[in-house]
Amino acid sequence: MVKGKTFNLTTGNIWKVLLRYTLPLFGSAFIQQLYSLVDLLVVGNFAAEGALAVDAIGNATVIINVLLAFALGANGGCSVVIARYLGLKDGKGARETVNTAFISYSVLCAVIMALGFGLASLALKGLSVHDMYFDDCLLYLYIYMGSLPFVMLYNLGCGICTALGDSKTPFIFLVVSSVLNIGLDLLFVCLFKMDVAGAAWATFISQAIAGVLTLVVVCRKMRAVVADSKPRKFNSIILKSLTVTSVPIILQQSFVSVGNFFVNKCINGIDETGDATTGFTTAFKLLVMATMSMVTMSNGFTNFAAQNRAAGEYKRVRKGFWVMLCYILAVSVLFLVAFVAFPEFFTSLFVQKDKLTPVALEYSAMFLRIVCCFLPVVGIKITADGMVRGCGGNLGFTISTFSDLVLRVALVFTLVGVGWGFAGVCWAWTIGWSLGTVIAVVFCYFQMAKLRKESSIADSAAK
Repeated sequence: MVKGKTFNLTTGNIWKVLLRYTLPLFGSAFIQQLYSLVDLLVVGNFAAEGALAVDAIGNATVIINVLLAFALGANGGCSVVIARYLGLKDGKGARETVNTAFISYSVLCAVIMALGFGLASLALKGLSVHDMYFDDCLLYLYIYMGSLPFVMLYNLGCGICTALGDSKTPFIFLVVSSVLNIGLDLLFVCLFKMDVAGAAWATFISQAIAGVLTLVVVCRKMRAVVADSKPRKFNSIILKSLTVTSVPIILQQSFVSVGNFFVNKCINGIDETGDATTGFTTAFKLLVMATMSMVTMSNGFTNFAAQNRAAGEYKRVRKGFWVMLCYILAVSVLFLVAFVAFPEFFTSLFVQKDKLTPVALEYSAMFLRIVCCFLPVVGIKITADGMVRGCGGNLGFTISTFSDLVLRVALVFTLVGVGWGFAGVCWAWTIGWSLGTVIAVVFCYFQMAKLRKESSIADSAAK
């Protein structure tokens, strides 16, 4: 069905297959998060007002993450649907999925950009962004929104490549783009003194190159997918499947982003100096690097589960879950040790010490020490979510995420309001994660039981 060299997820040693498949995905997520961290690193150390510039980018990122939710939905949704068709050995369905995805997400991207440019200023005012860096924040947001088509293109292409078993190509392109981003950051911010705008343009250009390169590779790969008849340019039935698989991911990321919007609003009101915002911004970006690395690995397992389930390899899906859980827990422990043991070091990487007040540094270290201790807990949730999504249980995935978010946001306002201050923000995160994990594990348990039943039926039919 697919010409040339491919990575078949339905055969081979599961430990080796998942490691080879998800390791590049982990690297891609890790490096993609470095995009924003490099902005903080360069701007925090070389901009005229480093701490204020970090706050501007941090608050803009709250809005940007809402926009990125749709790109991540394109990635995960398209990838799962294609993986199912590949498991069924239906090349025509896979190619029609790609055609439909490109058309539908192009339209969606245009709508999002129009809304984004129109409502950006209003959103920042609603976030209670301080006047001292409001204009820089708005400028960064405008430039980033201009790059959204390339962000969408890269994520959509990445999802297609990983569904076809190629997790290395997007990783290579992202490495090239990241190196360019670092060079342009240094050029625009350090040499040309463009500060926040320079960081934004560096990210724009880098993401544009990654998106275009990914498009070229996707076009070449899809020509190698053999179809028994000419694929349609647009398939409304496939659009429904894309919607069903993408919406839960979009909702998850949107819930998290909207929740962070209110959390940031609360944090901006903790003090008038902006120390709480600076501390939270740097610590939160480090936390996102850890969680998104695990989420991307779980997305790879979702493709594994979808492809194997479609091929009738039910026992392989169940065993794969435990293998993936081991890998994700190992990654979570690595991040835990690094961030809990050396929080001041990692925080200081992004803002010069003479521009980072002792209070802001204390806030960042507090957040990392408390929240990162629960990374293995959220790692269990992330793995369970990947299992549930890969087997079509999108409702359970949405419920566990929504419960986590609602409780977390409510607790932030409650605990800060009763006098816990910034510590209340930290503990709200851990409690929300813990509840979401319990719910995710419950849904995963029922999904595993369903797979056992399907496996038993298949074995009986074979006899």
